[in-house]
Amino acid sequence: MRNRGARWAAGATAAVCMLLLLGSAAAPGGSAPLAGRQAVPDRVATWNICNPCGGSGRNFGRAKEIAAAAPQVIGLQEACVRDVEEIRAYLREVYGLVYRVAYGSVLRNWNRCGGLPWRPGGFGQAILSAEPMTDRVSVAYPDGGSEHRGYLAVTTLVDGRPVRVFDTHLAERRQPAVRAAQVKVLATEVARHDRAIVLGDFNAVPTAPELAPLWPLASDTDPACRPSAPDADTCTTTTDWNLKFDYVFLRGLTPRTHLVRPTPHSDHHLLQTDLNVH
Repeated sequence: MRNRGARWAAGATAAVCMLLLLGSAAAPGGSAPLAGRQAVPDRVATWNICNPCGGSGRNFGRAKEIAAAAPQVIGLQEACVRDVEEIRAYLREVYGLVYRVAYGSVLRNWNRCGGLPWRPGGFGQAILSAEPMTDRVSVAYPDGGSEHRGYLAVTTLVDGRPVRVFDTHLAERRQPAVRAAQVKVLATEVARHDRAIVLGDFNAVPTAPELAPLWPLASDTDPACRPSAPDADTCTTTTDWNLKFDYVFLRGLTPRTHLVRPTPHSDHHLLQTDLNVH
């Protein structure tokens, strides 16, 4: 009995030490975990989380970045289902942030996302939302270019009112003609809604001709980024190579703040905006 008690005490001490280490590593500044946090109402964000891709250590860092912003809604691109599940678990268990998820996978590839050759992981878009999501639609563009691309759309609540949220990733930067066709598909769907948020990695600067169908429908959250503005090419950049490729387009909504969060966990930066509510 004495040996059993000693083993139990040793095990309990080890468990406490592990919890303390987790708290120190997980929370900003080495403080205790930020359990019980709430998502910031009316804050939306977008982030291409890949490159570098994969890896549980990276997912821990990604969760920390998302927790620092704590958006109500965030669209992720180049997202493996397994990575997103791990990110959600860290957000819930370390930071107390509970997100629903909708997936818009356009590719299943075990080499990229893990799994078994006959049961590969999904790759594409994902939307995390603190509010329930309905009417999910996942569309692969007719021509993805050099890689499968598409958009994911859901309906959720912002300011207590329904809004259609789109999350997309367009063809890579050297394929403007392919992106032009993709934008036409996306713009047709965005135009059907009076209130819409379009998140994503467009692989194009604001003055790129292929984005033209979107600008009459919605405005980017960065006030310096308009295709007709004289300084459109010098608006806040969202990538490691000093270009703006990431957007939060708003239709029927207006931005209050705009912030780009540089991060070491991707070659794209997390872009967030707080909305003016009505």
